[in-house]
Amino acid sequence: MSLNLHAIRAIYRFEMARTFRTLGESIASPVLSTSLYFVVFGAAIGARMGEVGGVSYGAFIIPGLVMLSLLNESISNASFGIYMPKWAGTIYELLSAPVSFIEVLLGYVGAAVTKSVLLGLLILATARLFVPYEIAHPLWMLAFLLLTAISFCLFGFIIGLWADDFQKLQVIPLMVMTPLTFLGGAFYSIDMLPPVWQKITLFNPVVYLISGFRWSFYGVADVNVAVSVAAILGFLALCLAVVWWIFRSGWKLKA
Repeated sequence: MSLNLHAIRAIYRFEMARTFRTLGESIASPVLSTSLYFVVFGAAIGARMGEVGGVSYGAFIIPGLVMLSLLNESISNASFGIYMPKWAGTIYELLSAPVSFIEVLLGYVGAAVTKSVLLGLLILATARLFVPYEIAHPLWMLAFLLLTAISFCLFGFIIGLWADDFQKLQVIPLMVMTPLTFLGGAFYSIDMLPPVWQKITLFNPVVYLISGFRWSFYGVADVNVAVSVAAILGFLALCLAVVWWIFRSGWKLKA
């Protein structure tokens, strides 16, 4: 089956155009917010703290802060992109058009992934202004960045289909993802926790994302890198299965 490239390109260009119309909100705001973390925790507090796993504290928190922004922005970008057609009622035109769910995904999720990866790279470039750091495995870093963006943009796409109002779009990023990221080792190594809490923390899926991403920078990880990769791929497969089921069943799509 050949893909409808015209439809994919039209959806992708529409979503990217919306981003460039709101650069301050879409790009500048999260970069500025993360920069404040670098100033406070990296330059100010980090200079007075010892090393963590042989890495200066300011550099140690960089992967966690990138993940904090990447997860929230991936979910928000993708959920808002598909929710707007639902809210405006134009999603019925999309459903009646000769496009498959794969083409819809490539358009909406592809644009959200592009924005999220661009944001992650901008945050990394901004971090260089405040904290010196090295990337031990740059290809793996890009792989973790891309896989995480794809997985959570798919997750955001599902949230956008599920949401009935604008408030629900913010529930998961603010009430679920942000606490999980803060408690998932963004600012510390889980080895610093008491043994009981170390075991409890392993039930937090974000731990595996941050640990794998941090390993690509400094070669140190809280959990096995293979487990981190398996966790990301498993979540990616689960999200794809859920999206396929939604389009097949019409859940939240058909009146």
